[in-house]
Amino acid sequence: MPAQIYSPFTSFNFSNNKCFLTGQNLNSPEEQIQVFPQWLMSRYELEDKPFKLLDESMATYKDLKLPCTAEVNERCLEPLENEIAAAFDTGYEAVKALDEDKLFLWAGKLLYGIIFNEIQAGIKLQHSQGEEFNISQSIIHKFNNLHMMLQSLNLPVEFDGFKPYSLVLFKVDNAENVFGYRDEINTLTFSLRIKDFGLILCLQDNGANARYHKEALDKIGDHVLHPIQFEELNARFFYSAYLFNRLPEYDIFHIGDTISLEALPLRGTSSKPLFDEWMNKTYGQVLENFWKNWGFLLLEIIKNPEKPMSFLFNADGDFINGQDLKLPL
Repeated sequence: MPAQIYSPFTSFNFSNNKCFLTGQNLNSPEEQIQVFPQWLMSRYELEDKPFKLLDESMATYKDLKLPCTAEVNERCLEPLENEIAAAFDTGYEAVKALDEDKLFLWAGKLLYGIIFNEIQAGIKLQHSQGEEFNISQSIIHKFNNLHMMLQSLNLPVEFDGFKPYSLVLFKVDNAENVFGYRDEINTLTFSLRIKDFGLILCLQDNGANARYHKEALDKIGDHVLHPIQFEELNARFFYSAYLFNRLPEYDIFHIGDTISLEALPLRGTSSKPLFDEWMNKTYGQVLENFWKNWGFLLLEIIKNPEKPMSFLFNADGDFINGQDLKLPL
């Protein structure tokens, strides 16, 4: 019998007695994994640091867990964690050498773990108020697609001639022991800045955001970025992910024992552009948030509404060498 994809969104079962990845019943409540892997929490002393959930409640990093059978963890997840941990510990060159699909799966598993905990918290809150838990169908669609793709960790799932994500990686002149993590679960966008690198992933766009920013990415090339430059690029990706207005669709084919995913054209039957109109004021608000460490305010950032402040490119549109910036790291 060919392998079957598990979808928790069909029955909306997010209990702690089923494996998040396979739907198998757990043998014990102790069969859990950390959402933020232990090696990452230990390295950056995250265990007891606060983590704010969407319902405004506070957890700690170590509170965020996923139900997972010991067999699935040992066979499917631990080898990936060990490979990612070793590369991250070495730094940029080792991370660059990784298979991009593995980075996608690692980041996707982490982000899905946050989604799982957010859904559990939302269900609990709504039920305590005597209400049914509601979530938009478009969000469910994206979450379900991500979960389907994560099953390439344990099933013979293949992406047929496409990458379901945009991924950019840069060498960054970070301060020692910096831990810069951001996510946006509604757009499935992920960013991590540690060691000597910065990584940005849009997990469900079939590469659209990377294509959208191609001109800027080509100008940056392989240059080492100052942290404020990386955070500017981060803001651009997080904002464009918000503007991205398509829900990717996939055909699923069973070919022998393989489950093949084929991406349907993003444009579909609509003549509407893939991205809504870029608004500099809104982008400036995003950038203000990403530049908090340096204290730049919105009024400064959009002093010229046509050309928001940039540390990536000068007035002529040329790349600025990060080593020329006289700013703290």
